[in-house]
Amino acid sequence: MLQIDHLSASYKTIDGDVHVVQDANFTIYDNEIFGIAGESGCGKSTLLKALYDIIEFPLQVDSGRVVLSGEKGGKSFTYQTGQIRKSWWNNISYVPQAAMSVLNPITKLKSQFLDSIPEEDKKRETPQQTLQRVQQYLGALNLSPEVLEAYPFQLSGGMRQRVIIALATFMSPNVVLADEPTTALDVVVQRGILMLLMRLQKQLKNTMVLVSHDLGVHYQVTDRIGIMYSGKMMEIGKTTELFANPRHPYTQMLIGALPRVGDKSQRVGIPGSPPPLKNPPPGCRFAPRCPKATPLCSAQVPEFREISPGHFAACHLLNGEGK
Repeated sequence: MLQIDHLSASYKTIDGDVHVVQDANFTIYDNEIFGIAGESGCGKSTLLKALYDIIEFPLQVDSGRVVLSGEKGGKSFTYQTGQIRKSWWNNISYVPQAAMSVLNPITKLKSQFLDSIPEEDKKRETPQQTLQRVQQYLGALNLSPEVLEAYPFQLSGGMRQRVIIALATFMSPNVVLADEPTTALDVVVQRGILMLLMRLQKQLKNTMVLVSHDLGVHYQVTDRIGIMYSGKMMEIGKTTELFANPRHPYTQMLIGALPRVGDKSQRVGIPGSPPPLKNPPPGCRFAPRCPKATPLCSAQVPEFREISPGHFAACHLLNGEGK
């Protein structure tokens, strides 16, 4: 389980701090696929980095924390921000946007698999025994064991992405974070990658956090979905419920802009542009673009609260205010 506890993160620049994640406060449960969606630049990838504890300059955590807890091998564990990296690969792993950003281009893939094995596991088996297990695992993912002798640049983009997913799941981690795992892949390969992720999640019964700006991907894959806007979480709910009955005006406009099979009516986009994260507007950050905004929306930050069982949103109108 991942508990995000009033987490705020920013990037330090010479012109001042850019507040990319503001007061994120929610829970990601065991054995679910949780999606994070929103416009480009809303803070999705930065939130994922904070969940994985990749806190390196210029990124900084301003307040709050992330708590990773669960059970593996009959033993319970708890890590929080600053400690989560101790459990990389074993309890939590990360699939980045670009496969080549984590694969060493001058090292064969077999060495990269061996490097991902925790030290305690290395003491229990020889490298040859580990590679035998890797080969069996690759076979189960429809990957030829021969890729272990290849360099990353010798593989196609889809193959590299499958190798990254194999790396991220080989140790059966409790949580897998996937940041735009189908970026820059063609439609056929995208579907194969998504089906692989879903199959592995069901097989391992772990938690998966999937970041994508493509709402169609979330509709196919996720159990619950969180909608981000300008660094803030605006709405969280079951995927089917959120698509059928979006409550926050931003979510309503996002889903309303989606094309639908057989519907030839003109789709209407969201007017205006997201505010600058360095100097966001007061109150609700979506207020300048919201057709339902009231004076209160521009003056006071709405509370992120449960508006119905399991459904959360940050909107004065939904909270019974600002009418």
